[in-house]
Amino acid sequence: MSFFSDVERDLVVAARTPLADGVVALDLVSHNGRDLPVWTPGSHVDVLLAPGVERQYSLCGDLHDRSRWRIAVLREDAGRGGSVRLHDEVVEGQRLRVRGPRNHFAFEVTPGTRYRFLAGGIGITALRAMVATAEAAGADWTLEYAGRSRATMAFVAELTAAHPGRVTVHAADEGARLDVRALLAQPRSDTAVYVCGPTRLIDAVEETLADWPPAALHAERFEAREFGEPVWPDPFEVELALSGTTVVVEPGQSVLDAVAAEGVVVLSSCRVGTCGTCETPVLEGAVEHRDSVLTPAEQAEDVVMMVCVSRAAGPRLVLDL
Repeated sequence: MSFFSDVERDLVVAARTPLADGVVALDLVSHNGRDLPVWTPGSHVDVLLAPGVERQYSLCGDLHDRSRWRIAVLREDAGRGGSVRLHDEVVEGQRLRVRGPRNHFAFEVTPGTRYRFLAGGIGITALRAMVATAEAAGADWTLEYAGRSRATMAFVAELTAAHPGRVTVHAADEGARLDVRALLAQPRSDTAVYVCGPTRLIDAVEETLADWPPAALHAERFEAREFGEPVWPDPFEVELALSGTTVVVEPGQSVLDAVAAEGVVVLSSCRVGTCGTCETPVLEGAVEHRDSVLTPAEQAEDVVMMVCVSRAAGPRLVLDL
């Protein structure tokens, strides 16, 4: 079950904890000591660093501890600057503006289902609460955790100690690379695969699971998919059902920007189709989905679209805006 909240709140950094080389955990608490909202495995929050500067981080703390939310931030010196800012400038006692939680990577235990978790690097943050939930439910699960070295892998010592026999570490500097094709070679109808990590890992899992039941794969991407030219290269109309306004979206222009030019506010964050913040209901029309959030089955329904990247597959759409 997915869960979405667009509420923004100022939270206090209660603790900074190094988790691995280049990874720091930030524990966020309410300034007045009140409990924070419930979240579900796979949830993330948006950290609002400055106007127009927002970053998404998975919640990776204790699901049952309502006193705090925990995020883990990988320092990316070649990134867009958000992680470096959180590493270098944020101190204990400081307030951070946070939106959410939101969940497009939902996890629920179903009796009789086997769970295979695959994490690449910082992708472990999205899976940690899923592992805890599966273990608490007595489910059949395993975790394959890949990284450059154990020193760079957050939670690796904790997970291997707590779950011997269920967690396999694939540290590249130890020569233990993860062989996705060997691991998932045999299609199974009783197995769900959850993967989070770099593009090359998710692409390998998607390719390997091509012959599996479509519902078997559950993936969360930190990096946007790459797409070619739009299937409908011409301008198209978008009717806004709530206002009765019709806007024209030009080639090279996003639906998000086109409706914003008409004064319609749609909450957005990543603008590359990875966070799901700008999800908008579709009332009529075919969509060319160019996001990295919805599953193929969800995209085929054309019920919602991410207006920051997705486009019309024809001359007209009607949106619930």
